[in-house]
Amino acid sequence: MAYPYDSTVAEAIKRAGLPKSHRVHWSDQRKSDVVRAVRDEVITFDEARRRYLLSRSEFRTWEDKVDGHRARELA
Repeated sequence: MAYPYDSTVAEAIKRAGLPKSHRVHWSDQRKSDVVRAVRDEVITFDEARRRYLLSRSEFRTWEDKVDGHRARELA
């Protein structure tokens, strides 16, 4: 479990400032926030997939974009 035992997924998502559901405009910032939340173990990948209706390939695309942006910042 990526969140404290006495917490819920919904509370973790709210604390992280993530969208409540897939029914939002998916800006690059929101995508980046979800990728970071999964990587930082705020939520699990499976929780993100269910809540945001993501396929594995779509999430990988989001990760690639985040990683590409980060690489450009470091260059």
